[in-house]
Amino acid sequence: MESITPAQLGYVFPAEFAPHTATWLSWPHKEASWPGKINAIYPYYSQFVKELALSELVRINVADEAMKQFASKHLNDAGVDMSKVEFFFHPTNDAWCRDHGPAFLINPAAEQKKVIVDWGYNAWGGKYPPFDQDDVIPTLIGKHYNLPVYNPGIVMEGGSVEFNGAGTLLTSTACLLNPNRNPHLNQDQIENYLRQYYGVEQILWVDEGIVGDDTDGHIDDTIRFVNEDTVLTVVEFSKEDENYELLQQNLRQLKQMRLLNGKQLNIIELPMPDAVVFDDQRLPASYANFYIANKSVIVPTYRCAADDVALQIIQQSFPDRKVVGIDSTEIIWGLGSFHCLSQQEPAV
Repeated sequence: MESITPAQLGYVFPAEFAPHTATWLSWPHKEASWPGKINAIYPYYSQFVKELALSELVRINVADEAMKQFASKHLNDAGVDMSKVEFFFHPTNDAWCRDHGPAFLINPAAEQKKVIVDWGYNAWGGKYPPFDQDDVIPTLIGKHYNLPVYNPGIVMEGGSVEFNGAGTLLTSTACLLNPNRNPHLNQDQIENYLRQYYGVEQILWVDEGIVGDDTDGHIDDTIRFVNEDTVLTVVEFSKEDENYELLQQNLRQLKQMRLLNGKQLNIIELPMPDAVVFDDQRLPASYANFYIANKSVIVPTYRCAADDVALQIIQQSFPDRKVVGIDSTEIIWGLGSFHCLSQQEPAV
């Protein structure tokens, strides 16, 4: 751990529902992440960018001029406002910017109002090598903007942590305590890193992720803060479904939790979509993998009856934003959706 940490300098990681300057993306190009299907995702991905560009800048990592032109064609075809899109020649191994992108922390009172934390990245426990290009993305962005970059020296993914913007971080033991991440660290040591490098005071833990999630249980597929004391959490209503008991366990744990001010969480239940299966593989389809943009909430949908119910519940949870459903049936074959693909850059 570095001698002086962002928390000691008064920096914090804002909640996703706080104002953004931009959303960062890494253009999808890895065929192996969407075997036989990568071309099918671009219209939906471009729709996502179009919606983002309505209320904030969209900053996209691409490998080179050829990829920039390829991306621009798809985005133009979708009617994206290209004046809001900026490309960066930062080659990546894959598209999951939530996990390899920069963690921006802010301190409005500091001379340097924004800093970047570059956590270690090992493609969810070494599952999908190579990942060397993804691992350096935060540092490249820091260099581009001349921002200080902190390197905690441990593995951490953005999809494994969720913030309320008031000192609380929510995560899962299934992921953060998995021996394929930081086997040399125990729970207390990991909590210390989270406090020092995200500027939080309280760590709350649930046990489980959902079936089919190759990240070992990222929180952004299960539980999301909608404000300082309210969470949306997915539940499965069919007792026969393999997600049923896992999600009930999380629900039981959420009910026991208390925030820093002693309050219980306000818990809103969100249904799970019908199982999405492709090539005999259960995919980690979840409505919790939504992305909160400045003026909208972009929600993955899956061509099933629960879509409308989920969109209504999320809309009620975000009265000041427009909730937009975008079909994620093709994208989820990559084992993630809109939240996994994006990383917010907070305004300060």
